[in-house]
Amino acid sequence: MRNSKRNFLALLSITMLLILSACGSGGSSSEPSSAGENEVQEVTIKLAHEVAENTSQHVGSVAVKDYIEKESDGKIKVQIYPNGQLFGDKDVYQQLVANNVQITQIDLSKLVGEDPRFNIPSMPYLFNGDDEAVKFWDSEKGMEILTSLDSDGIYGIAMWPNGPKHLTNAVKPLKKPEDLEGLKFRTQGGQVLESVFSTLGAGSVSIPFTELYTALQQGTVDGQTNTFVNIDSKKFDEIQKYLTVSGETRVDLGLFVNQKFMDGLNEPTRKIVEDGLKAGTEEARKAAKVMNEESRKNLEERGEIEIYELSEEEIEAFKEAWAPIYDEYTSIIGEEYIEAAKQANE
Repeated sequence: MRNSKRNFLALLSITMLLILSACGSGGSSSEPSSAGENEVQEVTIKLAHEVAENTSQHVGSVAVKDYIEKESDGKIKVQIYPNGQLFGDKDVYQQLVANNVQITQIDLSKLVGEDPRFNIPSMPYLFNGDDEAVKFWDSEKGMEILTSLDSDGIYGIAMWPNGPKHLTNAVKPLKKPEDLEGLKFRTQGGQVLESVFSTLGAGSVSIPFTELYTALQQGTVDGQTNTFVNIDSKKFDEIQKYLTVSGETRVDLGLFVNQKFMDGLNEPTRKIVEDGLKAGTEEARKAAKVMNEESRKNLEERGEIEIYELSEEEIEAFKEAWAPIYDEYTSIIGEEYIEAAKQANE
C-alpha cells in the first residue's frame, strides 16, 4: 500500500511538473495554426518591454496590438507585458532568440556586446534631436546596424526614439564637467557610456532599469541619466534631488522580432504583423516628443526635484570635455557611421 501511494504521488508530481513546464515555456503561443494560403492563421504573440505604461514605448506597443488584432479579426492575439513583467531587460534578448517572446524593443546601448555600432546613441551630443536620430536609423547605414543580429535569428525592424537623456543625482547640482567628479552613476552598460562618466572623473555601474529605483533609493549609486519620460514614469524625483537638463546621450530603442516566428507565418498573416509593426513605429515616434514634454511639466509641477537647464556655453564645455571619447571610439564604431549620423543633423 505504501509503495502504491508513493508511486501515485511520484506520478502526480511528474505530471504537475510537465504541466507547469508546458505553461511556462511560452513556445506554443508562437506556433501559428494551419490555414490555407490566403487565410489568416490563428496565433498568439508575446510582446514584452521593460518600461511603464505611460511611455511612448508602451503607446507604440498598444498600437501594434490594436492594428494586428483588428486587421486579423481577432485571429492574431497580441499579449503585452510592460515593466519587465515577463522577462527583465537583462534576459529579454535571449528570450527573443529562444522565441519565448516574439516582439520586443531593446535599448540599443544594451546591444553593444553584440555589435559595437550600437554605441551610436551613447556618443555625446551626436544628434540634435529625435528627428535627426530617426533620420539616421532609417538610413542605409542605420538599417545596416539594426539588421546585424540575423545570426541570432533576429529581425531588426525600426528604431523607436525615447529621447535625449538628462542627469539626475542626490548630491549636488551639476552645471559643469567638474561637478561630476567623484559621483557614481548608473549606466545601461557598454564602454562608451562608462567613458562618458570616467572621462569626467565619475564612476559608473551597470544596473538593469527595472532595479534602478531601488539602487537609487539605497544609495548604491548617486545618480543616473535618463529621458524625462523615464524619470517621470518611474518617479525618480522621489529619491533624486537634482536634475540637469543636459541631453548628452540618448535612449533609442530597436524594435526586434524573432525570425523563426515571422518565417513560420503565411503571406496574409505576415503582412498583417509587418503592417502592425509599422503602425506601432509611427505612433511611438509621434508620442516620444509629446510625452517627454509632458513629463518635464509633470516633474516641474510636482516640484520634488530641482531642475537646472544648461546654457549653450555650459553645453560647449561638456562637449569639449567629452571630445576624447570620439578620438577613442570613432574607429571602433566605424567612421562612416559616425559621419552618417552627423549628416542626419544637416
